[in-house]
Amino acid sequence: MLENAIKLCPVEFWDTEKKFWYISYHCLFWLDYYLTLEPNEFSPPTPYSLSEFDPSGAMPDRTYSKKELLSYLKYSREKCHDLVLGMTDEIASSRWINDYKNYSVFEILLYNMRHVQHHTAQLNLLLRQEINDAPRWVSVTSRELE
Repeated sequence: MLENAIKLCPVEFWDTEKKFWYISYHCLFWLDYYLTLEPNEFSPPTPYSLSEFDPSGAMPDRTYSKKELLSYLKYSREKCHDLVLGMTDEIASSRWINDYKNYSVFEILLYNMRHVQHHTAQLNLLLRQEINDAPRWVSVTSRELE
């Protein structure tokens, strides 16, 4: 559903004061981070930076394009796919710990899913307000887990 919202966003709405691109990027950055089993070793792929960790709320150095964010989504979907496919009881119960959270890996996956759902709904609301359209509900992903 996040992919569909990004794809539906008109070019003229991508980088307005409502920051559709940035909400999308924020969602993808944290999706990637929360899929990292060792959060202290997290490093986003190029061209992304660790700007989301800036306590002052600094924005990234530039606006990311739809193509770049769809590529980041693909990267994170693969990362999620691999994590779920390789999940064992030991991994699921291991701890995911940073300065603010101390969850099991299973719990951080649920947290992550809720975070993505929250921002996808936010993007859909913005699309509905701006262009009176939003993607339809997706009940099955385009790629099944093996």
